[in-house]
Amino acid sequence: MDDEVQQPEYEVGTGMLCVFGRQLKLFRERSGMDRAKLGSLTGYSASTIASFEQGRRIPPPKFIDQADEVLDAGGVLSASKEEVARAQYPAFFRDAAKLEAEAVELHVYDTQLVNGLLQTEEYARAVFAMWQPLLDQAIIEQRVAARLARQEIFSRRPTPHLSFVIEEAVLLRPLGGDAAWRGQLEHIMLIAEKRNVVIQVMPLSRQEHAGLAGPFTLMETKDGRRIAYTEVQGDSRVHTERHKVRELERTYGILRAQAHTPTESLALIEKLLGER
Repeated sequence: MDDEVQQPEYEVGTGMLCVFGRQLKLFRERSGMDRAKLGSLTGYSASTIASFEQGRRIPPPKFIDQADEVLDAGGVLSASKEEVARAQYPAFFRDAAKLEAEAVELHVYDTQLVNGLLQTEEYARAVFAMWQPLLDQAIIEQRVAARLARQEIFSRRPTPHLSFVIEEAVLLRPLGGDAAWRGQLEHIMLIAEKRNVVIQVMPLSRQEHAGLAGPFTLMETKDGRRIAYTEVQGDSRVHTERHKVRELERTYGILRAQAHTPTESLALIEKLLGER
């Protein structure tokens, strides 16, 4: 059966972040260090250490390993790295984020906005600022950082194969204003130059369209698992049932055939930039 994503929401100041923060504080106090000392040993300020301990900021993996070593935590802090990393994503995306990080192939169809893997920092911040219900500024910054961190997939080794089909309407929508919009389109063109990336645009003029049921992502992991991910209004599902994944694979193949070629797609983006 399909696996529905139903995870607890780890936001700043709650859940796993607070658990880790309490552990960090206990090990620090046991070692006799103040926050300034721990910060000097790990490259952070005392106020940042306080934010980590209070669950107000997500500590990066490198800091967790450093803290585990200098506080002689015996691997207890390092063992929390994966769960702490998951806390940077909204609950509905956590399972998909883990699978995405393991993917050797990733194929994406987007209908409303530029995919997170292709977003610039300015565009991503505009997206989260418009989120409803409204997000606290700390959550916005947390999610922008997490979104940008996902983009390491483009330089990962071994190199994964990535393809994107983007609705032309997405490229016409100037989220964040004209400067953010231009920067975003230029960034898409830059990413499209990578040898392991194919980007195609689905033109508004098409009379036939296989993707009317909405956006989705297809993934294949290094162990050969083929998975689909769908999301709408904060509800998401990771699909593992073979017939469902096969249906979406077939749909994606038709979408790629109906869309502009990669060369035509880049020409369209250049044309849009030239018109504004």
